[in-house]
Amino acid sequence: MKQKTLILIFHFCLVSLHLKAQQDIGQLTFAFMADIHIGSSQGAADDFIASIDDINGQERVSFVILAGDITEFGSDEEIRLAKMLLNRLNKPYYILSGNHDSKWSESGCNTFFQEFGYEFFSFDALDIRFLGCNSGPNMRMAPALVPREAILWLDSVVVATPLEQPIIFINHYPLDEAMLNYGEVLDILKKRNIQLAMCGHGHANRVLDFEGIPAMMGRSNLKNRNGDPGYTLVWIDGSKIDFQERLASGRSLPTWFTLRMSQGKSYPNHISYPRPNYSINATYPQLNVDWKVQDNSDVGAGVALSSNRVIYGNTQGEVKALDIVTGETVWSVQTSGKIFSTPAVSGKRVVIASTDGNLYCLDIASGATLWCYHSSRAVVASPAIMGNSVFVGSSEGLFTALSLSSGKVLWRYHNIDGFIESKPFVDREGIYIGSWGSHLYAFHPVNGKLLWDWSNGKGRGLSPAAVWPVKANGKLFVVTPERITYAIDAKTGKTIWSAPGGRESIGISSDKKQIYIKTMQDTVIAFSTLSNTAETVWKSHVGFGYEIAPSPISVQDGLLFVPTDKGVIYALQERDGSVQWVHKLSNALINYILPIGNRKILVTTMDGKIIQASY
Repeated sequence: MKQKTLILIFHFCLVSLHLKAQQDIGQLTFAFMADIHIGSSQGAADDFIASIDDINGQERVSFVILAGDITEFGSDEEIRLAKMLLNRLNKPYYILSGNHDSKWSESGCNTFFQEFGYEFFSFDALDIRFLGCNSGPNMRMAPALVPREAILWLDSVVVATPLEQPIIFINHYPLDEAMLNYGEVLDILKKRNIQLAMCGHGHANRVLDFEGIPAMMGRSNLKNRNGDPGYTLVWIDGSKIDFQERLASGRSLPTWFTLRMSQGKSYPNHISYPRPNYSINATYPQLNVDWKVQDNSDVGAGVALSSNRVIYGNTQGEVKALDIVTGETVWSVQTSGKIFSTPAVSGKRVVIASTDGNLYCLDIASGATLWCYHSSRAVVASPAIMGNSVFVGSSEGLFTALSLSSGKVLWRYHNIDGFIESKPFVDREGIYIGSWGSHLYAFHPVNGKLLWDWSNGKGRGLSPAAVWPVKANGKLFVVTPERITYAIDAKTGKTIWSAPGGRESIGISSDKKQIYIKTMQDTVIAFSTLSNTAETVWKSHVGFGYEIAPSPISVQDGLLFVPTDKGVIYALQERDGSVQWVHKLSNALINYILPIGNRKILVTTMDGKIIQASY
């Protein structure tokens, strides 16, 4: 964090000097770009170059703001290409990531920071404070979520801003229901003189309002229906702000929005707006929170439990152990990268991956490093342990088996297409894992021989990569973003059956006779694992609405626990799918729910909550 702060201070000091002349005359012009999507097509880069060249020819433009979805898939190659193209720009620029830059990031959202030097920015121009931060979702399919670190930063900067100074806030997403913690962001901004919020994401020019805060959405830089790439020119003259679409061909369209800034704008406390709330918990009082810890960082994976220690990692790169009784921190180990890996435990050892490229084996009692295996690329995947072997994939095209006792490599498979994000299913017959190259692999657990390679042939965005596979009765089961459930012969890799339903969230019953599939709209389906056809055991219309969280479904005490992307857990009866209880823990995605016996569960949420609860 110190490195980020120094980079930001240096960057903004330079820009303040550059803009001083324009501050003195009371006028300012800047360019606003969004949704560039480098990598979506060969033409995206050409569209970007055309807009950059057009901006370069306009002396009146003082700086450029780029509001996310710079790339299509967030790959290192796409981010570096975007940075190379931005080197053509002869103006200062401020850049934020969007969901396309962060959801499928093979580096665990590190490359964007490494290339551009920051993840949020603050600078003053024309006595206006410009604030911008990233909005995820980071690595997990879900609505937007401003990371916990960015929330804390934003609050500190806003509070330090003089009451009379106008603020313009920039984010990729609109500050509405599309962002899980939009209310928290709005509450922070309303503490001071917020005049305007700017966003992309919708690929169109729109005038918006966020609980009384004037807002605009800008067009995508990609060619529009008329075949023209373009961006937004923003003209500030005194208290007036004009928004004008600019075509990269050199033509400016008429002003489509004019905003009049007001002196010392305030937001009355007596005006209330509808927001997500926790009222559902009064209807279902069955779940009781034993203890809750609020981390200062996002938590993008589940926890592991061994004896009296709860182990988890966060996006500040820390591995932490909590006391199972009190939730108090027992020890903490710092890594050099964000962590999106659910730890695995065996005996007195815990294994967890970091995006610094290392797989760490730590002593559960003390946190001491027992061994460390280094990969040449980030590791965003979760390890699995069987006997004395640890199995994990990485972002360098490798899947590796290591000795749990020594960290020595037992075998490697070198030809993974795409990167690996999820946790493998392991048993004595095979190791099964999907990748963001649209493949599902099966390896011999002892020698690493490739047993088979399955693909749905649908392209990287529809890969069986975020799902934790499950296996029963000779079949491997996965769900894919194409909204299909697959049963695959575990020996041959041949598809036995497929059925509509699902996305990336799957679970299996205690007796292994049923799999549970969460669909993207209201419903959970139970399929039989015994049948060679897609036999539905039950279908439950639960009522969670539109739902895209990839977190696995878990089972305990005849209940299945269904995690959602809006911080709500649904507990259903295994026998028929009827709702037993519902409980909201957060306004953020629920990660893997770990059953720990005695009618207790351990839960983490993407906004940094670690919770033990009883039911």
